[in-house]
Amino acid sequence: MKLAVIPARGGSKRIPRKNIRDFCGKPIIAYSIEQARNSEIFDHIIVSTDDEEIASVAREYGAETPFIRPKNISDDFTGTNAVVKHAIQWYQQQNQPVSLACCIYATAPFLQIQFLQEGYNKLINSDKSFAFSVTSFPFPIQRAIRFTKQDAIEAFWPENIYIRSQDLEAAYHDAGQFYWGSADAWLSSDSVFGEKTSPILLPRSRVQDIDSLEDWEQAEAMFKILGGLE
Repeated sequence: MKLAVIPARGGSKRIPRKNIRDFCGKPIIAYSIEQARNSEIFDHIIVSTDDEEIASVAREYGAETPFIRPKNISDDFTGTNAVVKHAIQWYQQQNQPVSLACCIYATAPFLQIQFLQEGYNKLINSDKSFAFSVTSFPFPIQRAIRFTKQDAIEAFWPENIYIRSQDLEAAYHDAGQFYWGSADAWLSSDSVFGEKTSPILLPRSRVQDIDSLEDWEQAEAMFKILGGLE
C-alpha cells in the first residue's frame, strides 16, 4: 500500500491556525490534499492531526483522518519521522501493510504532481530508501557574510569572496514539500539526509518556505503571478 501522510498539528505559533489559514481562496492544506489525490499514486491520503477542526477541513477536501494524533507526538519538538512512523504503524495494526509512504507538508501550495511522480519513480527504480524535494540556493553560500558585534561585516569564508560565482560549487537545500520513503526506512528512523536518498530538484520559482507572515504574503504573491498550479 502507498500512503500519503500530511502532518498538520493545531498548535502553530508563528502563524496561528497556519494549516487551515486561507491561502488564495481556500485553506492552505487543501492544495496538498488535492495534488496528492490528483496524482492518483496513493491508496490512502491521510492527515495526521491532533485538532478536530483541521480534521474536519481535511475531510472536506478529500483526505482521510483515521485517527487523532496522540499528544506525545503533537508538540513543538516532534519531527516528521515520528509522525509518519506512527501512521505506518497504525495501518499495520489494522492489518493493512504499507510498502511506501510519502510525507507531504500541509503548507506546500506549490506542490506539483510531476515531481511527486518523479520521486515515486526514483524510489521504486533504485536501491534508495528516500527521495525528497530540493532546490538550489540563489546565491553562492560560500560567499555568505555575517554581522559582527561591532556593527561591521565579515565573510564566513574570506577565501571565497573574490571567487567568481560560476567557479563555486552549486549548493542545495530542502524544499520542504514532500519526502518519499520505504516503510522500512521510516520505521527504522533512518535519516533522509544521506547516501540512501535521491534528490528531486524543483525550480526555485516553485519553492517558498512559509514560517512567518512575511513568508506567507510572499508565497501568495508568487502563487498569483504563477497562475496557481498550472
